[in-house]
Amino acid sequence: MKKKPNIGNRETYMAAIKDGSVDLVPEYVGSGLTFYDKTKVTSDGQKNADALQAAVAPKNETVLGISPGQDQNAFAVRADTSTSLGITKLSDLAAHQDDLKWGLPSDCDTNEACAGALKTYGINYPPKQRTPLGACDVPMATALQGKAIDVAEFCSTQPAIAQFKFVVLTDDKALQPAENLAPLVRNDYLAKVDATAFKKLLNDASAKITTEALTTMGVDVAVNHKEVAEVAKAFLTANGLM
Repeated sequence: MKKKPNIGNRETYMAAIKDGSVDLVPEYVGSGLTFYDKTKVTSDGQKNADALQAAVAPKNETVLGISPGQDQNAFAVRADTSTSLGITKLSDLAAHQDDLKWGLPSDCDTNEACAGALKTYGINYPPKQRTPLGACDVPMATALQGKAIDVAEFCSTQPAIAQFKFVVLTDDKALQPAENLAPLVRNDYLAKVDATAFKKLLNDASAKITTEALTTMGVDVAVNHKEVAEVAKAFLTANGLM
């Protein structure tokens, strides 16, 4: 199996797995389910995974076991912004929205956990001052730290949050779905391999991926500049998977 890094946003990789350009993608079960049916999204990871499985079954795709750890959408500001404007939770943003420069991913428009959540918090979407940046990418963190933007959407385990001491705003309306990770694989690929052994291999690995493990591995790659393969091997070895 060959890797295709940086394949793009959800619309891109869902199309890729559908047309067979890729056989497997790691998916966040909450956002993945939102892509198909936002009315079924819950704060329970397994329920989201089960509903996602029902949604992708007609597409001949399978959701494997979920990880106990999760990586949710997280909106953050710099510490100075939080202190000067008294912003500590998402509902605080509405009063200052037109004075803030927003960093948001291009797929926010169609993502209920992004645009939908912001609208519920009283944000006139799209914001007046918006820069399109990848939600979990280094440029988003660089822009926030460098004051090119004032509000950023991150993944909650993103190393830059701790590195730059950004303030993650409390989701006080609890709108973000459970975002446990799970492999999403094409059924025709499973038919080519020993499906039982393949599923066990990935499920055993997923079972060891805690939120702490996700954060630690992220720091090792992004901050400590270790190679992804090195970090992955260390994780698998430490958990008796190699």
